[in-house]
Amino acid sequence: MNLENDFVVELLKKTGADIYLVGGIVRDSLLKKENHDRDIIVCDVDARTFAKDFSNNNNCSFVPLDEVNNIYRVVFPDKVNYVDITNPINNSLKEDLRRRDITINSLAYNIKTQEIVDYTDGINDLKNGIIKAVSEKNFTDDPLRMIRVFRFASTLGFDIEKETEKIIKKHRDKILVPAQERINVEILKLFGGKYAHDVILKMDELGLIDILFPIMIDEKKVPPNTHHHLPLFYHSVETVKQIQDIYEKSDSDVKEHLEKVDFGGESRLAHLKFAGFLHDIGKFSTWTIENDGRHRFIGHDEIGSNMAKGILKSQKFSKKQTEYISFIIKHHMYASAVVSAPILTDKIFMRFVRKAEDNAIDLITISKADRLSAKGPAITNEMVEENIKNLNKLQDFYIQIKPTLVPLPKLLSGEDIMKELKIKPSPLLGEIIKSLQNAQMEGNITSREEALIFIRNYKAEEYNGRKK
Repeated sequence: MNLENDFVVELLKKTGADIYLVGGIVRDSLLKKENHDRDIIVCDVDARTFAKDFSNNNNCSFVPLDEVNNIYRVVFPDKVNYVDITNPINNSLKEDLRRRDITINSLAYNIKTQEIVDYTDGINDLKNGIIKAVSEKNFTDDPLRMIRVFRFASTLGFDIEKETEKIIKKHRDKILVPAQERINVEILKLFGGKYAHDVILKMDELGLIDILFPIMIDEKKVPPNTHHHLPLFYHSVETVKQIQDIYEKSDSDVKEHLEKVDFGGESRLAHLKFAGFLHDIGKFSTWTIENDGRHRFIGHDEIGSNMAKGILKSQKFSKKQTEYISFIIKHHMYASAVVSAPILTDKIFMRFVRKAEDNAIDLITISKADRLSAKGPAITNEMVEENIKNLNKLQDFYIQIKPTLVPLPKLLSGEDIMKELKIKPSPLLGEIIKSLQNAQMEGNITSREEALIFIRNYKAEEYNGRKK
């Protein structure tokens, strides 16, 4: 294991106390994965006393996390490294480890002897890539553990043991018992995993998807059509897969952007894949079949975006998460629409960049994924290749231009326009403001004087149009 050279472990070793690292850091060290979440159980000293003394001796901060359950955090001066400290349940390390969710999370590492403590055969399950419940009771005590099973299957790519699947299926109706905020954390971690698409299908097989996301009950009613080779639900899952594949094949600029943690404690990639799963939720309510047999979903992007706002708000996702996901859903076809223009120009690309702002890569990625997930009989390979090629051009343009981008100055306010044109608040004012913004985005207007000429001409054209 790579814990022997950990400076925090070395400091803990010097205390002489009977200390065990537990949980994820032990699992990930055996898998040779990075994990800085150091959870320790101290067996022979009161956790509060130990945490206070350890923080004082190492110039750290002492933070009570849960006084009732005797859990404390010690934060090192670098504000990056920390240790969470507690005592074992009923003063028994064995009982504590056997009360955990899955066997691979029930391992402990004796800091003094450098030995692994394994009461649940977790090491063998780790070697065999198996996710197994420690006990059925642990899942009924805290049903969130059912979602955690899928989260670890998504991030590790492990198989879920059949008996564990049976436990989950048996108790799936309890899945909404935990606080919604706790559920949200696990859902986003799940979508951040490489194998999220496979896990969603397994969750659906066991009956969890319709409970967690009732909107999918209607989505499952939409069949394949000339543009989509898959039923709508499976198209949505395939979109999640394609986003992951695109990320893995991307260059460093795209990867670095999608790996950013800008909201919700998880990466943009996790949120984008979640948006990919929800991107077509507006289709069922806008679904019509024309006389020629064509399926149409007019306005599904905007309606789906509004539906997502309501769903995410009711599920207590943060304002920033809700804004991002609903924005992606609303504009998931925008990048493809841009590159479908007969002639592609820098002005067309710049307008997209200005409108998408920090979400440009995200919108291009979901457009690619959506295109690659829809290959009905009316869609040729040439059409797909052309779309992806042009989306790559748009992405290259954005990456090249991004370092030079500065916020567009506000050349005229609404009051300025009303005063100049002698008009009152009206739909016309809104049209003028929007047209001025578009002209500015395209680089056609760069000064206040040019903006004034533009709005005067707009008013004159509008007046002449009415006169006719």
